[in-house]
Amino acid sequence: MIKEYKIDGMTCMGCVAHVKEALESIDGVKSADVSLEENSAKVESENINLNQLKQALGDGKYAINASEPVDHLEETPLPEKTLTTYKPLILIVSFIAGVSVLAQYPFGDFSGGLWMRHFMAGFFIVFAFFKLLNLEGFANSYIMYDLLAAKWKGWGYIYPFVELLLGALYLINFEPFYTNIATIIILGFSSLGVIKSNLDKRQIKCACLGDVFNLPMSTVTIVEDLGMVGMAMIMIL
Repeated sequence: MIKEYKIDGMTCMGCVAHVKEALESIDGVKSADVSLEENSAKVESENINLNQLKQALGDGKYAINASEPVDHLEETPLPEKTLTTYKPLILIVSFIAGVSVLAQYPFGDFSGGLWMRHFMAGFFIVFAFFKLLNLEGFANSYIMYDLLAAKWKGWGYIYPFVELLLGALYLINFEPFYTNIATIIILGFSSLGVIKSNLDKRQIKCACLGDVFNLPMSTVTIVEDLGMVGMAMIMIL
């Protein structure tokens, strides 16, 4: 379980390091991401209560606000990782792929490159749509595994608009070289957090379709991100 708590008393990065070390010293705490900007700490633990966290920080400069646990980011149990669980994701990707094929009807001079451009445009626009249905819900899920969003929550609010912009750029074929470079950088970096979460075998929610579907993080998300990176690289060559 991951919970976010309000922290009082932090004034510098040294404070952040001290609080992080104190919280992670507790048996049962897997990790603690401490933010000076938001005066908060996201604590991943197993059956740890607030009193244990308070004891770890002591009675000195730092304290957890006992009356304000901020966000409970893993309230809904995650389903098993089966083909049925990922049916919504599979259907959406299949529909985008199919429409990208039909866009070249009557297929007299079918172009694989054009299909990839249409697919990437549809992918970014549709996935941005689902994220924007509940922007705050997406941001709360995204900070669970994205390396940048974990440090700066604002990135979770910006990311869907970045996807939407990339989709529009692919759709109108605007500066394709730079658009593909941007895709490689953004999704390549995003995949690092996904890969790390899978390697750590963390049971967390995948935010690829926003907060609409309750999908567990798995290698499916890695394939999704790296697949788009791979297509962007092919389109550059």
